[in-house]
Amino acid sequence: MKQIYEIIKKPIISEQSLRDAESGKYTFVVEKSSSKDEIKKAIEGMFSVSVTRVMTNIVKGNRTRMTKKRKVVSDSSYKKARVSLKKGEKLDIFDEHLESIK
Repeated sequence: MKQIYEIIKKPIISEQSLRDAESGKYTFVVEKSSSKDEIKKAIEGMFSVSVTRVMTNIVKGNRTRMTKKRKVVSDSSYKKARVSLKKGEKLDIFDEHLESIK
């Protein structure tokens, strides 16, 4: 089994993810080969919260063309997980960013 810190790479802090954080849904970049069960256990172990739902999708990297050398370069793709928590529970990471915006 993978370690918790190998599964969860980093939180995604954007306008949309902060809007979702107000309703109890949090977004993370996770290891591509990890399953929903592993993600759920990792979030529960890291933050001491109870996860009700995990939604994942793989975001494909963008392809860009270099003009002088005529090469096509692509960004790496990654797996994104949106985690819903039990009502009344919050993650401190996202709350700090929400307070700085308001």
